[in-house]
Amino acid sequence: MNNTVTLLTRRADLAPASANRDDRTVEVIWSTGAPVRRRDMAGPYVERLSLDPEAVDLSRLRGASVLDAHRQSAVRDVLGSVQSAAVDGQRGTALIWFSARPEVEPLWQDVLSGILRHVSVGYSVEEWAEATESGARVLTAVRWTPHEISLVPTPADPGAHIRMETHMTDTAITPSPPETQTRAAINIEIRSIARIAGLDQAWIDGQIDAAADGDTARRAAFEALAARSAPTIRTEQVRVEIGESQDDPALRARQMGEALYARINPRHELSDPARRYAYATPVDMAKELLTLRGESTMALSPASLVTRALHTTSDFPIILGNTVGRVLRDAYQAAPSGIRRLGRQTSARDFRAVNKIMLGEAPLLEKLNEHGEIKSGTMAEAREAYKIETWAKKIGITRQVLVNDDLGAFADLARRMGQGAAETEARILVTLLEANSGNGPTLSDSKALFHADHGNKAASGAAISDTTLSAARLALRTQKGSDGRVIRVTPKNLLVPPALETVAEKWLATIAPASAADVNPFSGAMSLVVEPRLSSATRWYVTADPGEIDGLEFAYLSGNEGPQVESRSGWDVDGVEIRVILDFGAGFIDHRGWFQNAGA
Repeated sequence: MNNTVTLLTRRADLAPASANRDDRTVEVIWSTGAPVRRRDMAGPYVERLSLDPEAVDLSRLRGASVLDAHRQSAVRDVLGSVQSAAVDGQRGTALIWFSARPEVEPLWQDVLSGILRHVSVGYSVEEWAEATESGARVLTAVRWTPHEISLVPTPADPGAHIRMETHMTDTAITPSPPETQTRAAINIEIRSIARIAGLDQAWIDGQIDAAADGDTARRAAFEALAARSAPTIRTEQVRVEIGESQDDPALRARQMGEALYARINPRHELSDPARRYAYATPVDMAKELLTLRGESTMALSPASLVTRALHTTSDFPIILGNTVGRVLRDAYQAAPSGIRRLGRQTSARDFRAVNKIMLGEAPLLEKLNEHGEIKSGTMAEAREAYKIETWAKKIGITRQVLVNDDLGAFADLARRMGQGAAETEARILVTLLEANSGNGPTLSDSKALFHADHGNKAASGAAISDTTLSAARLALRTQKGSDGRVIRVTPKNLLVPPALETVAEKWLATIAPASAADVNPFSGAMSLVVEPRLSSATRWYVTADPGEIDGLEFAYLSGNEGPQVESRSGWDVDGVEIRVILDFGAGFIDHRGWFQNAGA
């Protein structure tokens, strides 16, 4: 007996089997009915889509848009259209056609090469069937309508993909008899394909007479469907369909939040999906959210609607919190930056001390003699540290404001909180700069930021003038590194309190001199920064570009840049509570980019 086992290796060449390069079409499987874990107001559940032909309404899918990851905000999101679609009880299939627009071409090439292979379907559900399986709640869509097909990086249904063909090449030949399908079985499959696609007996007879197999008949059915639907497809059909996608359960809440924000900020251009709520009041939104939850809203007063929505739905407080957050961030970003402009922004992973190791200058190269040994160089280092701290405030939006649709008070509160967050940051930075009676924080060398030994503090205070500005510039230009060598520090900014703003503007102004003696050497040489929070009316500073040399550095907690907003139904207030949290810290990393003059 020969017990030798022949091992086979195979090379798989993945490419769309159904792609037609000339017609720019490809077949896709847009659903296999795979279970998907979701969550609603009642908790987690498993969602299934029935693929019974009687359960799926394909009227909107035929001729619908092919989108980029379900985006529906602009015409550029449309990649093509659905030529034909069908379901057979086990899967949903379609023939999609790609646009010839230049911006779509790279995506089409990725489809042809097999790089883009996943699709997803956007749909709405008209009827659910609820059951319990193994203790889990299961919702099955038994009457639903697909609206669009999208190319996506990761589909909710793992079986949804562009049809691929695997070409196998054996490196060793050990043939085994292939499974064969009887002619009778193939004919039954052809008749089933025709029934699902709505094709007549003549088509069936033609496929049987041609001895077509199942794959050949399936492709022919797609071609017949495409030819049948071609006359009804117009260029106008390639447009954004306004409809809800069950792939994005938070869509409705986002639309409401955007519409509420647009009422506060008229400059914001509403997206098409959010226009349905363009004129909706908070009471209107509360009523719809309650209705979607299955609660009766008949005979409820506006105050009762708001109260019930705040305490029985999670979406309503979230919508209000998101709106406050957008207005707050607008005000925060618009607030004058002042001293913040002179620092470098970074992020911290946690609340532990942020240690900054400052390397000295790179060692100079030395001449290498013949057969000489290359000597090792060293770099001096220094260490500074600061840490992130949390700053927070809680505000309340009363039920009366919501019932009265008083968006003016709503927006004013949010703006003031945004300005307050910016003010908090500025005060932290100014307090740091003016520590130690105006000399700045103590650094790792046990000396204040501004110290005679650092060469960055004027020996005696003096007003801004040609002479004092020259001295400040010279002090920065001649700063030395850890090894005693002069480093390049370019003066970039002049920081002053409001009392010195006019004087500073004169010295930095651009003039047309009549003679060489009238030339202003500082014209356009530095940028003026006015910080109204500086406690001294005479003290002024010259700083380097924070991108050139380390100096002032401030950081946010990673992923939480700027103020963060959280919301919940009010407990301490009759309405909704909004928490504004700022994770922020700052410190001076190096002294060599800052110069101080106490002024006169």
